[in-house]
Amino acid sequence: MNRRFDPFRDMDAFFNSTMRQVPAGPAMPLDLFRRGDNFMAVIDLPGVDPETVDIDVEDRTMTIRAERKAPEGDEIEWLTHERPSGTFARQLTIGYGVALDRIEADYSDGVLTLTIPVAEEAKPRKIHVKKASPTIEG
Repeated sequence: MNRRFDPFRDMDAFFNSTMRQVPAGPAMPLDLFRRGDNFMAVIDLPGVDPETVDIDVEDRTMTIRAERKAPEGDEIEWLTHERPSGTFARQLTIGYGVALDRIEADYSDGVLTLTIPVAEEAKPRKIHVKKASPTIEG
């Protein structure tokens, strides 16, 4: 059987399992892709109040936290409680070559979208070759 090596899988699983109550799939499923000069991180956060979303970048590590509150009250009698509630967190290691100061975050319809631009110095560019004048050695 061929397994794909992912050195961060165990750390991510441990981090996510300690931050949620129900052991079922990742609490913050993520799609990560590149579109032109931007990396896009799209994270499902249904039922999360956008005011509880907190995003920090420190030393090339981005931490995303969000909270989903469960209904409370003495009149509630749970019959099934499968939707996780509480604080969720996810960490992403950000490589060099991105513009950390230009990251944008948008939350719409339960989906958090992070736009992480490629830094200007990391973009590919053409180097023009000039024809040098011939030198005479003698």
